[in-house]
Amino acid sequence: MAESHEKGAFQADIPANAVEEALRSVERISHGEEASAGQPAAAGEPGVEITPGAEDASAAPGDPAALAARVQLLEAQLDLSQTKARETLERLKDEHDRLLRAAADLENAKKRAARERDEVQKFGNERILKDLLPALDGLDRALAAAPEDDVVAKGVRMVRSTLEQALAKHGVKGFSAMGQPFDPAVHEALMQVPTADAAPGTVVLEHARGFTLNDRLVRPAMVGVAVAPPPAAPPPADGEAGPE
Repeated sequence: MAESHEKGAFQADIPANAVEEALRSVERISHGEEASAGQPAAAGEPGVEITPGAEDASAAPGDPAALAARVQLLEAQLDLSQTKARETLERLKDEHDRLLRAAADLENAKKRAARERDEVQKFGNERILKDLLPALDGLDRALAAAPEDDVVAKGVRMVRSTLEQALAKHGVKGFSAMGQPFDPAVHEALMQVPTADAAPGTVVLEHARGFTLNDRLVRPAMVGVAVAPPPAAPPPADGEAGPE
């Protein structure tokens, strides 16, 4: 016979040998009581006086009261063990959660470091590019002012083409805004140009091309935007003197 106490997720059994010993003790005590009950004391036989404390001193190891006390002690120890086990389980759960959060933080830090590394690889040359753009603008202005068949202009075009090819290997691209609708995201308006030759809001002048680095805008195109011309002055009416 085994007695089990289950609390939460824990289970423990009282040792079988302790229970068997308790049963044997109860049997011995029961048999002894029956024997003494069947043999009444003779008349005049002096009785046995039990002094206080003698019952406890003469109690056999298998006394039911002692056995019950021992069972209660085992139950108390079991309850204490289960309480300690639950506390330990809670601490382990908290530590597990803490380690999971630390692992997640570490993974996020790795991803962030990888993104920053990619950013540096893609856009680390942005400052150098911005310093080179005025040189490209100067080449563009020189070519715009030179005659088409000028030998020097031909050499300048070759230099500009070589420079742009080198920049293109690093993700640099130039774009023109001429003839396109004005877009404040990629264009910077330097002036308004009154004209009837283009619809209002159209780029009709370009002072400098725009550039991107790996599809990120480095510099917007510097442009002039068409606006509607002012209305013409009405002709003088008949009989009115014109301006002297």
